Order: sequence, then structure tokens, then C-alpha cells
Amino acid sequence: MKSRFSLLFSLLIAFTLVLEACAPTATPVPEEPAAPPANPNIILATTTSTQDSGLLDVLVPMFEAESGYTVQTVAVGTGAALKMAEEGNADVLLVHAPSSEVALMEAGWGKDRFLVMHNDFVIVGPANDPAGIRGTATAVEAFQKIFAAGGTFISRGDDSGTHKMELSLWTKAANDPKGAAWYVESGQGMGATLTIASEKTAYTLTDRATYLANKENLSLEILVDGDAALLNVYHVITVNPDKWPKVNYDGALSFANFMTAKGTQDVIGQFGVNKFGQPLFFPDADKTDADLGL
Repeated sequence: MKSRFSLLFSLLIAFTLVLEACAPTATPVPEEPAAPPANPNIILATTTSTQDSGLLDVLVPMFEAESGYTVQTVAVGTGAALKMAEEGNADVLLVHAPSSEVALMEAGWGKDRFLVMHNDFVIVGPANDPAGIRGTATAVEAFQKIFAAGGTFISRGDDSGTHKMELSLWTKAANDPKGAAWYVESGQGMGATLTIASEKTAYTLTDRATYLANKENLSLEILVDGDAALLNVYHVITVNPDKWPKVNYDGALSFANFMTAKGTQDVIGQFGVNKFGQPLFFPDADKTDADLGL
């Protein structure tokens, strides 16, 4: 009786295996590729610091691969980037002049504005520091010393975010260097301005990221940093389609969302660490302007 039961059980298992072997194999259905954007081209107007530091060389290809959009980057001073928004010549901005950005939003030229990241400005100059500003507690005091000494100073002179910060520091220092023989306006981006300052053994104001990215080619040292007044904050802004119906708002918003996404923020936070031992930017999408003291 027991052997008959064992035989029947063995036959049942064998029959089951035959059925499984004869069953048709399910063919996996490939996922449908994401539909390409209706308008795949966007114009990004941004400050030269994001370009000169190398950050955009990392982020733009990431965005293009993930989204299907193609980005035309126009790296200019923040003032010029804001002007492009006012004239409908850009779809999205990545800029660092908060007070001017607020004015743009209040005038209705921008639709969305998101906090992205920050770093800081530093005052750099020759190692022999003829104006004696090294270690000065505040940027305003350093500017006063440069003015008093007539130390050669290279200004960007281009209405960029850096230039706006520099002018605000001269105002706070109660000094106006315009027209002085030692005060030179380059009219160029941050990388070029640093090169000129190095060649002329001069002082200049720069964002830390661009300085570090170019440091090995410069004869300049960081002489003043750490002043809270030197905070350098970046926002991404979409141009308002109600003002300019032909702007690529969908693409602009896609880029803005990409810049504030966690994965991108993680990349921003690690950018520069391997090469310089410190990040060049600090991600802030999870913060508010008030958190940064703006």
C-alpha cells in the first residue's frame, strides 16, 4: 500500500514537471521610452561662476540625459542674465544676486524662483599683500585698507552678481574708487578677471569656487574670507510665459526641478571634494532664504 502511494506521488510530480516545461515562456514587454519633449531646446542664462568652476560641465549633461532636453548655456554676468529674462531671450536663469532677483520677480518677468545652493565670496591678492588686508575681520575693513593704500584692484565692471557685491562693499566702506588709477574694470567674467589680477599682482573679489578651480594657474592667495556679508547665494528662475509666450516654460521648469532634486543636490554637495578637499558649493534646496539670512 505504501509503495503504491509512493508511485502515485512520483507520477503526479512528473506530470506537473511536464506541464511546466510545456507552458509557454512569458516574453518581457519592454518599457515604452519616454516621449521626447515637444520643444527640446532650452536657453539657460547663468553667471560665469557656474561655468568657470566647472559645475555646469557636470550638471548639464546629467540633465540632458535624464530629460531629453538640449541646453544652450549662455554664461554672462547676472545683470546680463536678468536682462535676458526681461527681454524674453532666455527660458531659465541660474543667478546669484538676490536683491536684483527679487526685483525681477516683483516686476513679473520671472514665474518661479527656487533656492539652489550657496558658496561665498573671498578677497584674493598677491602674497606680499601691499595693502595689509590679510586676516582682516570684515570685507568692508579690507576695502577701506585697499582704498587708503591705493592697492591695484581689478573689478569685473560687468553688472554681474560679483560686481554688484563689490559695489555694495565699496558703498559700505564709504569709498568710491571709480576713476582712481589703481582701480581697473576688466569687463570680463570671473575666470578672466582672476587672470588679470594675477598678472597685475592686484586684489579682486571672487567667488571661492572659481578661484579654487583656477588656483593652480594664479599667483593669488585668499586674504580675507569668513565674513557673513560675503555669502553668495544662487537661485534658479523660470522666465514668465505670461510675459513671453514663446519661452520654453516646460523645459525651464524641468531644469528648475532637476536643480532642486535630491540626486542633483547630492552631486552639487560633492562637487570639488575629490580635487580640492572641500565642496565648491553647498546644496540648499531643502532650506529657505530666511534660513540663509536673506
